[in-house]
Amino acid sequence: MTTIKDSVHDHIAVEGVAEALLETPPVQRLRHISQLGTVTLVYPSANHTRFEHSLGVYHLADQALGHLGIEGRQAERVRAAALLHDIGHSPYSHNVEHVVHRHTGKYHDDVHELIDSGPVARVLSEHGLNPDRVADLVAGDGDLGQLVSGELDVDRMDYLVRDAHHTGVPYGTIDHERLIRELRLVDGELVLDEGNVQAAESLLLARALMNPTVYQHHVARIAKTMLRRGTERLLTATNWTAHDLRRWDDNDLLVRLRQCDETEAYADRLSCRNLYKRAVWAEYSAVPQDLLDADHRDIRALEDKIAAVADVDTDAVLVDVAAEPSMTESTSRVLVNGEVRQLGEQSTLVSALRAAQRDQWRLGVYAPPSSNERVGEAAIRELGLDIDGARVRDVRTGIHATLDEFN
Repeated sequence: MTTIKDSVHDHIAVEGVAEALLETPPVQRLRHISQLGTVTLVYPSANHTRFEHSLGVYHLADQALGHLGIEGRQAERVRAAALLHDIGHSPYSHNVEHVVHRHTGKYHDDVHELIDSGPVARVLSEHGLNPDRVADLVAGDGDLGQLVSGELDVDRMDYLVRDAHHTGVPYGTIDHERLIRELRLVDGELVLDEGNVQAAESLLLARALMNPTVYQHHVARIAKTMLRRGTERLLTATNWTAHDLRRWDDNDLLVRLRQCDETEAYADRLSCRNLYKRAVWAEYSAVPQDLLDADHRDIRALEDKIAAVADVDTDAVLVDVAAEPSMTESTSRVLVNGEVRQLGEQSTLVSALRAAQRDQWRLGVYAPPSSNERVGEAAIRELGLDIDGARVRDVRTGIHATLDEFN
């Protein structure tokens, strides 16, 4: 058994298949993948990694298995999946995941090809575990797959607490120990036992507050959009492929961006925090539906058009259409009077949080400060935004997010 000191869960005891998996290269690579990507440009202390998060998920999964009374090979399979659940992440975590998906059709939780051979497959086989069945759990398949990837998964419980701890914000606090203690399997569904509606609501509330202040902070979004553009350009200008990119870590990507003439400027800007600024920051109601539905090609064409109208270089315009507001946690199951119900049907808080999500949603158009005004004016016209005053001036120079930025 190996005991590891953790900043969130104190001491984590790792044994069995998980202990053997710890030293495999795919798991060790996670030491060099930042958990929050470009959020560290807003919160400098948010420098935790996917490795420590994976340890936390393993720890919570192990606790949940104990409360559920699941033992033996079935439990070992879940522990392996918990530790391996993030090995499919590309550099900077979710920041360039859409680039990888466009080229490979794979998201970070599709790990079958990553663990069906090599050192991970060897360790799993030595412990009598089938790599395909472990990969299925990572994807959330099966009764116990819900524990690794589902509405009440231990992944969410760890990252909310961990991200709040490392950013220093008070919004991600949840009673994860109670949530784990009250989990039950009912007819193949993972549910929370009677009297835990408020505990389930705490997950919703934590996520709703972390979104605008951490995950969707405008500086992190600007940097993410610049990183994606640079990565796309790198794959076009060099012989590197998205399959190569998927196995790099943060440093690999930044170095290769710096070494390529076509992407060097992006690397320099990201390294020095010399970021583009908001030219447009538009509310959900101001954005036409066809723009919300636009694919990557459509958005690139719009960027070119805005650049032409504003008489700036095409690299000086970045359009960032965020995903439409969603709240998957609202489908969490809770027991109420002996009946399994969806949280969204039971909790009046859900509708209020959905409205808050829509109010907080923003479409961004970013440009270098020197062309910010021209790009903003052109973007409002070319994107068909139905508002006056969508242009913004970035006047805050501090590094800390405050709630009034999202009013």
